[in-house]
Amino acid sequence: MLYRKIEEKIEDCLRNDSGRMPIVDGARQVGKSFIIRHVGERMFPNYIEINMEEDKRGERLFADVNTVSDFYMALSTIAGDKMKDKQTTLVFIDEIQAYPQLLTLVKFLMADGRFRYIASGSMLGITLRKTQSIPIGSIQRIRMYPMDFEEFIIANGVGRIALDQMRQLFESNKPLSEAIHNRILNLFRKYLLVGGMPACVQIFVTQQNIVTIRNIQRDIHQLYAEDAAKYEMDAGRKLKIQRIFDLIPSNMENKKKRIVAKSIEGKTGKRMEDYQDEFDYLISSGIALDVKAVSQPTFPLVQNMGKNLLKLYLNDVGIFSGILYRNNIKPVLDDSVSVNLGALYETVVAQELKAHGFSLYYYDNKQNGEVDYLIDDYENMTVSPIEVKSGRDYKIHSAINKFISNKSYNVSKAYVFSNERNVFEENGIIYLPIYYIMYFKAD
Repeated sequence: MLYRKIEEKIEDCLRNDSGRMPIVDGARQVGKSFIIRHVGERMFPNYIEINMEEDKRGERLFADVNTVSDFYMALSTIAGDKMKDKQTTLVFIDEIQAYPQLLTLVKFLMADGRFRYIASGSMLGITLRKTQSIPIGSIQRIRMYPMDFEEFIIANGVGRIALDQMRQLFESNKPLSEAIHNRILNLFRKYLLVGGMPACVQIFVTQQNIVTIRNIQRDIHQLYAEDAAKYEMDAGRKLKIQRIFDLIPSNMENKKKRIVAKSIEGKTGKRMEDYQDEFDYLISSGIALDVKAVSQPTFPLVQNMGKNLLKLYLNDVGIFSGILYRNNIKPVLDDSVSVNLGALYETVVAQELKAHGFSLYYYDNKQNGEVDYLIDDYENMTVSPIEVKSGRDYKIHSAINKFISNKSYNVSKAYVFSNERNVFEENGIIYLPIYYIMYFKAD
């Protein structure tokens, strides 16, 4: 079984009776149902699982459920023999967003307290936005993402002792040995191809079959595009959502990777505000990662973000590399100098930072240029700029140089990530190997 860090958080939620229902939220195919099922079956003798999407397409037992009594009646028709007591019974409501009224019912189910509950939702952010009575104090949202790089290398045999020693070296600003560096960098390049979708990682570990992996990634990408038609009733809005989603890969190949309003419908005079609902849809659903522009980088960054300049990244680097290179893996594995891998490297850094609790921002300034990412530095109450380099020119970065030279920004730490093994500081910038991004945590 593939190791997922979120397992411990789910266990803690189910073990500690906080009076709130944990709801694991995230894009489809990231492994929500599997990990909840794994934990639930291990912890509770009476494990009950109901998938509301399947019910909606089938018997519709829960379609008209509006009260606690209604819920128990419907549940007892399919799992009456397992409905015991709170200590031994867990009810897993999978794809809870299929019936939005169940989100309102959560408050009353938790107050009734008859069983333990957990739920999952693939489009939960969208559903909550449309739900009139949101049970804020009765739910605990847990965001889940594709497997991060650390989970990927664990799946590929890197053990706990090695991981602990690597973390200690990172914390001490020391590099890995040449041999270990080559091993981890090789795995990083494979992660660029495979990504973090559990089905793809499993195929890679067991079969190493890139064709099968690419087929799975293509199906997931298509599934994400079709979700707009499934959850959005307005036909015009569906088309705009799908258009923005389709534009993400091509935007990543541009020098300035931000969304341009005119390119969405090909209409002049359109502004970013005209598509705010569409952006919110893609971001809330978990299929796109948003990076907001900041021109005045002061702590905390959320106070200074701009609304008109936005970058969107796909939520999985494997899906992105499949779109770019299909079954040709040589440009990535061989680190070909003729192919610019910068967009892949930026995507994987966005994926890692987001999965580790960071909100994503970038620096945009007409005079000084753009810096790939800004993160809040809570220790020093300032911000840290991050540049990501895929080539051998990793020391060429005029924008971050200008950024740290501005004394009013009060920068304590600045980072450049690249394929270089050595860890060193030069002219106020800390240089780190790209895989060390896995140790950046927001909390």
